[in-house]
Amino acid sequence: MHINVEHGPNFATLHLRGEFDTFYCTAFQNEVAALQKAGVHRVVLNLRQVKFINSTALGTIIKVSKLLKEKGGKLVVARPSEFCREMVKKVGIDRIVPVCDSDEAAQAAVTGTTVAPAAKPDAEAGLPDDESSVIFSPTDTNRIEHFLSQTRRFKEIVNPVHGHKFGSNWRGIGRMARLDESGLHFSWNGGDTGLEVFAMGQLLSIGTELKVKFRLPLFQSGFCEATAVVASVEEREGGVKIGANFTKIEERTLAAVKQYSADMKYLKDELRNV
Repeated sequence: MHINVEHGPNFATLHLRGEFDTFYCTAFQNEVAALQKAGVHRVVLNLRQVKFINSTALGTIIKVSKLLKEKGGKLVVARPSEFCREMVKKVGIDRIVPVCDSDEAAQAAVTGTTVAPAAKPDAEAGLPDDESSVIFSPTDTNRIEHFLSQTRRFKEIVNPVHGHKFGSNWRGIGRMARLDESGLHFSWNGGDTGLEVFAMGQLLSIGTELKVKFRLPLFQSGFCEATAVVASVEEREGGVKIGANFTKIEERTLAAVKQYSADMKYLKDELRNV
C-alpha cells in the first residue's frame, strides 16, 4: 500500500492506494502521528484507491479517530471504494467516523464548515451482500436424491461473487450468522428447492456432514473450504438456522478463521467503547 499526504490550510488528506491490511497499519499510524507532532489534528482519509481492507485496518481507523479526538481533532473518510464502503458499513464504523462521497464534503466535515452529506447506502447502488454467503452441500448424495427432485438436484449453482459455475451437483446458498474456530452458523431459506421448513431441517438434520465454502471478507479474498457436521438445527418462519462444527479444515484456513474471529471481537469491543 502507498500513502500520499496532501496538506490543506488546517487539515491534511491521506491518500491510500492498494491493499490496507495488517502489515500497513503501523505505517498509517506513523503518518498520523507525524501529522499530530506537526500540530495537524484534522485528517481526511481517502480510500478511493483501496481495493481491500481487513478487520485489523478497520480497528486501526477507530484507534486513530479516538487519538485525533483526544487532541480536539477529527478523522473523516472520503470516497471509499465499493469494497471499503461495504466493510465500513458492515462493521458499523460509519456510525462514529463520517463517510463522505466527495473530497469537498470530507474537507467540509473535517473542518466543521458545513454538514457533510451521508454516504449513499449500497442498497441504492444494487450491491449484493455476497460477503456473507455460505455455499454448502451434504457429502451423502443419497440425502439430496431423497429430498430433491431430479430437476432441482442437478441445477447449476453460480458463484455469487465471480459468476463462475461451481458444477452441476446441487449446492445450497445460505447466509452467515456467526463464525469462529469451532465452526459456523448460517441461515437458509431453501432457495428454489421448493422445500417446506420441516423438510429443510430434515435435509440438514443433526449429524449431516457438509462440504462448506465461506468467505472472510475482512481478512482475505476468495472462498475458504472445509468439512463440517451439523450440530444444531433451528426451524424458523421461512427457513432454518444451522450450526455446524468443523471436522476437516486446512491449518492455514483455520489460522485465518481464528484471526478473523479475534479481529471481529476487537472491532466490536472498540465500537462499544467509543
